[in-house]
Amino acid sequence: METAKKTTITVSATINAPVAKVWDIWTNPEQIKQWTFASDDWHAPYADNDLRVDGTFKTTMAAKDGSFSFDFAGVYTEVENHKLIKYVLGDGREVKITFTEEGNMTKVHETFDPETQNSIEMQQSGWQSILDNFKKYVEEKK
Repeated sequence: METAKKTTITVSATINAPVAKVWDIWTNPEQIKQWTFASDDWHAPYADNDLRVDGTFKTTMAAKDGSFSFDFAGVYTEVENHKLIKYVLGDGREVKITFTEEGNMTKVHETFDPETQNSIEMQQSGWQSILDNFKKYVEEKK
């Protein structure tokens, strides 16, 4: 019997900061609002985060001109402090994020199930842009 291979998308970045700082900025709602968008014409006016197994999170991502917004939300399924976050989005897609300390650097590696509305390439580009924005924000925050 054959099993279907599940398509996933991966994005990653190596951040010039220790894992404790990276983790805090990734998980703190006030910090999340500062970096969770792919381009400068978007922002994140709301973020809530209960980082524990069965805890929930929600971040509102919105165009600054008010033309569009959506909530990115889910439930945590696994949390290992400074190392691993897994969650399930409202539509059932799964996301896994690993944080690997490499000296004074931290590698953030995200793998996620794609949605069906946008191309794989568009989704990968969008998530990578957000991760790149995160990297820039962390590295500029002294």
